[in-house]
Amino acid sequence: MSFDQLEAALAERRSAHLYRRRRLLQSPQGPEIVVDGVPGLAFCSNDYLGLANHPALKQAMIEGVERFGVGGGASHLVMGHSAAHHALEEALAEWTGRPRALLFSTGYMANMGTINALLDKQDAVFEDRLNHASLLDGGLLSGARFQRYLHNDSDSLEQRLAKTEARRKLVVTDGVFSMDGDIADLPGLSAKTRDAGGWLMVDDAHGFGCLGEQGGGCVEHFGLGIDEVPVLVGTLGKAFGTAGAFVAGSETLIETLIQFARSYIYTTSMPPAVAWATLASLKLVREESWRRDKLNKLIAQFRRGAAELGFELMDSPTPIQPILIGEADQALRISQVLEQQGIYVTAIRPPTVPAGSSRLRVTLTTAHSEQQVNRLLEALGQARNALSQGAMPQVDLPQGDKA
Repeated sequence: MSFDQLEAALAERRSAHLYRRRRLLQSPQGPEIVVDGVPGLAFCSNDYLGLANHPALKQAMIEGVERFGVGGGASHLVMGHSAAHHALEEALAEWTGRPRALLFSTGYMANMGTINALLDKQDAVFEDRLNHASLLDGGLLSGARFQRYLHNDSDSLEQRLAKTEARRKLVVTDGVFSMDGDIADLPGLSAKTRDAGGWLMVDDAHGFGCLGEQGGGCVEHFGLGIDEVPVLVGTLGKAFGTAGAFVAGSETLIETLIQFARSYIYTTSMPPAVAWATLASLKLVREESWRRDKLNKLIAQFRRGAAELGFELMDSPTPIQPILIGEADQALRISQVLEQQGIYVTAIRPPTVPAGSSRLRVTLTTAHSEQQVNRLLEALGQARNALSQGAMPQVDLPQGDKA
């Protein structure tokens, strides 16, 4: 059987300006990068604190390789749980104020494994409409009754919780929404969930490191503890600058995941050297609060400048600063015009976001300078003027498709 039917689906995606392609990064993460052999200025990385190429992390990775080798060798439950993994789990538990933490190889695996370990067809899961794909997939595959409440709307959640007679009720939300940059109303969501006798699970992939005095994310930002947020998920490949993910919670929660989370049980552990490097990263995240201070100043600078240019910004106080454009081809065209000026900003289109809400997803990092942000604003202004005058250069849309 040929793949002709698949070719037709690919062609349809190309014609709708929704095709994705990979770019070849030929430099370390940072503001100044080399992509496909061309140097440029990046505003599309989730390395929010500028740690992915930090000398302390690189040295810790080298030390980790010398002490523990390269590969994990086996799953955590066979012979792959090294002293490096264990030390990181203990440090993450202490940092988050929870009894225990459990490492996963990726954030997708953490979300899938956690939801499916906690729920089955006797249960119900309630998810924000704008949750990350890994959270939605986890809920759908769990077999539990799956419901989506209005975005960041605790009243909408309350109405759905009131109608269920499920054995277990799990409410799932992002902490910071990855495509909008807004922060979940965790106090409101937690109160409604607790009143209904449910559990609140928060994936704070984009909040950890960026929010809170010690970078503790949304829960620290709101002053919430384990009673309000019993299931806390974080990733290590964004503000931490390394890779992997973790779940933090009670002794019972973590033991349940060890016994029932298939994405934990049946996969090789992360390279122990990565865990060792993440210990060094955690120290910087906690102690170097100046990184968050600088990041907040750059966010304010960008929002002022973009508003003055007349762009429609979304309600985001985080490093994720989406500019709402509307149609996919228009967002893609602006992104490519920026790239022609040596600036990389990702155009986000359906199905990642709803139709008619395509956007430029600008991400800022501590490693950026004020001058670099000004350069971005100048380029955006030029693109805006060209668009308003109908003088936007024609570009080969399929060649430069983004996410």
